[in-house]
Amino acid sequence: MYENNFPNKRYRHTLAFLKKHINPSESILDLGVENPFSEIMKSNGYQVENTKGEDLDIEFENSAKSEADVVTAFEIFEHLVAPFNILKEIKANKLVASIPLRLWFSPAYRSKTDPWDRHYHEFEDWQFDWLLEKAGWTIKDSAKWTNPTKKIGFRPLLRYFTNRYYIVYAERIPK
Repeated sequence: MYENNFPNKRYRHTLAFLKKHINPSESILDLGVENPFSEIMKSNGYQVENTKGEDLDIEFENSAKSEADVVTAFEIFEHLVAPFNILKEIKANKLVASIPLRLWFSPAYRSKTDPWDRHYHEFEDWQFDWLLEKAGWTIKDSAKWTNPTKKIGFRPLLRYFTNRYYIVYAERIPK
């Protein structure tokens, strides 16, 4: 189904990683509004509820009250000014999250037309690891992959060799 849709490589890697760690019987709170990947998770047997578009920097109470077994967050934390707050407050004991990595040869993404579509952070993997650890999570597994484009030039060439996405499976550190 999703093989012919952009961004199929990212979706393929994300779904394989999710299947590796999360059983479809576990309920999922997916941070962010319903999106094509939410539909992919549902079509693969996952029970998924999405947040409703609230500003998760400020209004994370509903997410913190969720009884979901797992929280997923695919390319959402870079859009938050303070992702630590929601990471600290969610109750689930399992987290699967991915982020775009900071690229040394490209500036951070910034939409000039959509005020919600901006990256406040483009993490290096170790920065994201530290954020998760400080918020009370232990990383159990991680993976990275590239995101080549079909353009010509030096930067597109670098995208063939430079990892762009980072995904982690983490569990809550027992208190």
